[in-house]
Amino acid sequence: MSASTPLTTTDDSGDRGYRRRALVAAAVGYGLDGFDLLILSFALSGIIASFGLSDIAAGSLSTITLLGAVVGGIVFGALADRHGRVRVLTWTVLIFAVFTGLSALAQGYWDLAAYRFIAGIGIGGEFGIGMALAAEAVRADQRARATSWVGVGFQLGVFAAAVVSAPVIALWGWRALFVFGLVPAVFAFVIRRGVEEPETFVRAREHEETEAEVARGNLDTNGVPTSFGAKIAALFKDRDTVKITLALTILTTVQNFGYFGIITWLPNYLSEQMDLGVTKGSLWTAVTVMGMLAGILIFGQVADRLGRRPAFWIFQAGAIVTILAYSQFTDPSALLAGGFFMGAFANGMLGGHGALLAELYPTAIRATAQNVIFNIGRAIGGLAPVVIALLAGHLGFGFALALLPIIYLIQFLAMFLIPERRGHRLD
Repeated sequence: MSASTPLTTTDDSGDRGYRRRALVAAAVGYGLDGFDLLILSFALSGIIASFGLSDIAAGSLSTITLLGAVVGGIVFGALADRHGRVRVLTWTVLIFAVFTGLSALAQGYWDLAAYRFIAGIGIGGEFGIGMALAAEAVRADQRARATSWVGVGFQLGVFAAAVVSAPVIALWGWRALFVFGLVPAVFAFVIRRGVEEPETFVRAREHEETEAEVARGNLDTNGVPTSFGAKIAALFKDRDTVKITLALTILTTVQNFGYFGIITWLPNYLSEQMDLGVTKGSLWTAVTVMGMLAGILIFGQVADRLGRRPAFWIFQAGAIVTILAYSQFTDPSALLAGGFFMGAFANGMLGGHGALLAELYPTAIRATAQNVIFNIGRAIGGLAPVVIALLAGHLGFGFALALLPIIYLIQFLAMFLIPERRGHRLD
C-alpha cells in the first residue's frame, strides 16, 4: 500500500493560521470525547438514585455509549472521506449536542440509554476524522506533533470534566451536568465554521469526482474506493495491507486497554489498597494524568525527529518498565513520581496513532481507516476494567497491574509489521 510519496518537509498544506485553526478544531472535537466519558461517570450515582437502577444497569450506560461510538466511528469515517473532514465533524458535534442535552430530560433507563447511544454515535467520529484533519493540514515534518496535540485535547476534556462535574452536581444535580455538556459542543461547532477542508483532501476529492464520471461498480478507473463497502474492503485488499491493518488494530487495542485499565481502577487502588484516602488518591491520580499529557507531547517530538517505529519502541519499553515498577511501589512518594512516568509512557503513544494511520492509508480511505481501526481497538480495549477487576479480585490490583506489561510486549512486536513513513507527503 502506498499512502505517501518520498520524504519532504515542505508540503502545500496552507498557511500557519489555517493549520492552527484546524488543529484547534480537531483537538476540541476529541476533547468532547474525553469530557463526555467522565461526566457520565460522575453522573452515575445520581442516575442510580433517580431511577432506582442496579450498579450493573447503570454501568451498562457507559457500555451503550461506547457501542454508539463504535457505530459512529465507522459510519462517520466513511462519510468524512466522501463529504469532507470539517463538514462531517460539524454533523457529529450537532448529533452529540442534541442528544447530550436530551439526556438531561430522561425519565427512565430506556430513554436515557437511547440518548446515550445516539450521543455516542456523534462522539464516535471525533478521533479518526480529527486525526485525519490534523495530519492533512500540517507540514509533513510536523505531523506527529500535530496529531499529538489532538491527543492532548482528549486529556484536557477529561480534566475539564473532572473540574466542573462535582460543583455542577452539588449545585443543580446530575441532569445539569448534561446541560453543561452542551457548552463545549457549541464551542466546537463555532470553531469549525472558520475552518476549510485541507488541500490534501480537496485535491483527492476533485480527482475522485472526475474519475467517478466514468467509473463502474465500487471503484473508479484508478481503483479508488467510492462506496462504503469498498472503503472497508480496501483495509484488507492485499497481504501487505492486511498485515498493516492487523498490526495497527493491535496497537490501538493495547493503547485503549492500557489506558482504561489504569485510569479506571487507579483511584480506588491508591485510596483504599495503598491507604492514601480519597483526597490523596485523587491528587496522585491527577499527577498520573499530567504524566499522560506530557508523554503525548514528548512522543510527538520524538516521532517527528527519530521516526515512528523508534518512538513507539521507546515508549513501549518505557511502559513495560514503569508499569512493572509501579506495581511494586508502596511508598507514597514513589507512587507519586512513578505515576507520572507510568502515565507518560503508557499513554504518550496516543497522538502517534493519528500520524501513523494517516501515513499508511491514502486520502480516499484515511478517515475510514482511522475510525474503524481505532474504534475496534476501543471496543476491545474497553474490556480492560472488567478484566482488571476479575484479576484483581483473585490476585490483587498490584499483581493485575504487573501483568499489564505483557500487552505492551505484544505491541512492541507488532511494530515490526509497520513500515516507516516519517516525513512522507500524503497521497
